[in-house]
Amino acid sequence: MIQAEFFTNPRGELLGFSINGHSGYGESGSDIVCAAVSSAAYMTVNAVTDVLGVQAQVSAEDGFLRIRVDGKDAKDCRVLFSGFKLHMLWLEEQYPQNIQVCYTEV
Repeated sequence: MIQAEFFTNPRGELLGFSINGHSGYGESGSDIVCAAVSSAAYMTVNAVTDVLGVQAQVSAEDGFLRIRVDGKDAKDCRVLFSGFKLHMLWLEEQYPQNIQVCYTEV
């Protein structure tokens, strides 16, 4: 199962997310759920770091991706993080056995 954890500050602003695990929906290399999550997650990270130019803490390895921004950058990243969150919530609704979305206040 893919765990999508969104980081929020006490005001509820999104500061980033982590994606961990594999969906188990299909075979490795042809799993449409993993592909949907990975593509959207990397697009979001690349837009934050390369398009907006935000200095973010990013780490990635097989089955794991994490991005976190400072509170001062939350406003600049709001639309991207909110769009990604909506995408993940939709995928969770469509594939409840394969994706779980949660929130952590940091």
